Amino acid sequence: MTLRPPDHSTPSLDTPAGRQRSAAARAALAVCAALAFAGFFALGTWQVERRAWKLDLIARVEQRVHAPAAEAPGPERWPQINAAADEYRRVRLAGIFLHDKETLVQASTRLGAGFWVLTPLQATDGSIVLVNRGFVPFEAQERPSRKATEPQGETTVTGLLRITEPNGGFLRKNEPATGRWFSRDVQAIATARGLGNVAPYFVDADAAPSSSGAAPAWPAGGLTVIAFPNSHLVYAFTWYGLALMVLAAAVYAWREGRKRRSGENTSADAQARFRPDVHRD
Repeated sequence: MTLRPPDHSTPSLDTPAGRQRSAAARAALAVCAALAFAGFFALGTWQVERRAWKLDLIARVEQRVHAPAAEAPGPERWPQINAAADEYRRVRLAGIFLHDKETLVQASTRLGAGFWVLTPLQATDGSIVLVNRGFVPFEAQERPSRKATEPQGETTVTGLLRITEPNGGFLRKNEPATGRWFSRDVQAIATARGLGNVAPYFVDADAAPSSSGAAPAWPAGGLTVIAFPNSHLVYAFTWYGLALMVLAAAVYAWREGRKRRSGENTSADAQARFRPDVHRD
């Protein structure tokens, strides 16, 4: 019987080349783990910051909604109107409704599906603000069916200032040519109705007082939904949890690798100790 030396054509872990390859693989895995941990941790921190911003926004909006009504911004302030500073402010404005230029915008509310009735309100200086007078169901969409409830002459309106909604609704673009509207796009509606000097916002009118037990007077105002989803804390826990999982997996892999290398070194020493120095036939 002939004892042959082991084949070293493919480096094994107990050779310098094998150890070098193993070290390179461990370094690459360590870099990937560090990048994953940093990314997940950064996402978790971002969600914490977003939560703080959202809570501040909710507090500011609550304060605006319950504040006394102030005069609606006039033309001199229109260029500065923005969502962060002005949306959901309670405002008051006066003028004459141009009922013949109203626009129906598709809506879904707690009263069902139907339309928002947007009617231009013209002030004494000629400026115009679109007022969302409220919701009407499909059976009340025709103006003659609710003409008796249309305010006539000088009218004062209170409500919430809202920012224009350009480009239509979700996956549905406005179609001015056919009169199909899915969002309250102030500029597009003004252009379609031939209106000039129009404010870059609209106002959701408050609900009109009604007698107990009386049939609803269309349109029904005061249906503004103010809701800000705030799941940032859940997202933060999720990202931080993933970061901890990556860290735990990296520590486990490091410990297992250390044990394996220790075992391999022990085995190599034992083999070297009992390896024959000569080959016999």
